[in-house]
Amino acid sequence: MHILYDGKIYLMQTAGGINRYFANLIKRVPQNCFPAVTICENRNLHFPSHPNLKTFYFQRCGFRPRRVSFWLEKMYFRAIAKYKKFDLIHPTYYSLLTQNNLDSYRIPKVITVHDMIHEMFYPDAIDIEDKRKAIMSADAIICVSQNTKKDLLDRYKLPEDKITVTYLASELDASLSYGSEIVPAHPYFLYVGNHRMSYKNFDGLLFAFAKVAEKNPDVRLCVIGSPFNPDERQLIADLKLDARIEFYGYVNDSHLAKLYRCSVAFVYPSLYEGFGIPPLEAMGCGTAVIAAKTSSIPEVVGNGGLLFNPDMNHELADMLLFLLDNPSERERIIARGYERAQNFSWDKTAAQTFEVYRNVAK
Repeated sequence: MHILYDGKIYLMQTAGGINRYFANLIKRVPQNCFPAVTICENRNLHFPSHPNLKTFYFQRCGFRPRRVSFWLEKMYFRAIAKYKKFDLIHPTYYSLLTQNNLDSYRIPKVITVHDMIHEMFYPDAIDIEDKRKAIMSADAIICVSQNTKKDLLDRYKLPEDKITVTYLASELDASLSYGSEIVPAHPYFLYVGNHRMSYKNFDGLLFAFAKVAEKNPDVRLCVIGSPFNPDERQLIADLKLDARIEFYGYVNDSHLAKLYRCSVAFVYPSLYEGFGIPPLEAMGCGTAVIAAKTSSIPEVVGNGGLLFNPDMNHELADMLLFLLDNPSERERIIARGYERAQNFSWDKTAAQTFEVYRNVAK
């Protein structure tokens, strides 16, 4: 089987969850298959590998003026799509490097829907229409959770048998967490996320943590991700948390694994996720998880962590205090979480995805 992966996502992310998803899928494609990726600009951190991988690469800056380069780019990728023989296409994003719609292909088309965040929280986002067209023209749709499937069917009239749910997995585990990287010296709760806007509910976590900080003089909140914006800095100051928050910025996988393992708990207050890999990472790295009981998050956490109502800050504060005061119960939660994490693997995800390929390419 010859599989084409349109690499539009590599123009949009230098690293990220979707990149990791396709890297883990492609490297597990059976050895008797031939994956191909189209790409322009530089390869990124999570570019896939496979012994039979063919990369069709266009150097975007090779011509002047720029408009000539852009025209040649789309014509190059259209020629690849037209003259190379592929059995199916699985684009990495909803828009394509060919700048054509997905329905221009006359081979089976597979699309992965990771979430419905734009439709639910950013209805004016410019890529929603590209996403709709791709979904409606796909022969098979993969959703990364049952909740994403539900949200998709609520918005679009689609035959349910066209949709397959394949859960994601984590590349982190406790074995990565014993390096020399620094962690906070005080007991700390951990928040991980490059984005903390609106639905991520970071403000809700700050309000809950402020209540905990009033009762416990030593505890800290450790934050991984992008620098605080002015509104966040102001709220932190208003809540008198300047000295109680430790910001670590961006860290590598081994440092992140150690920060997970050494924390009192990882906290995931998000109001909506298509899947939610960080709680899975945390459970696999050996810490307790406290997560919002909403969207897909209970599917991931199951009985492996504590779930709270994200509309009730006091409920989150009570859980944070409970874990500080009950180390034996925390250890039981960690054990359940580690067991829960074993249910997810990239091998399983890839096998289920390839079954979709086989069915659609018959």
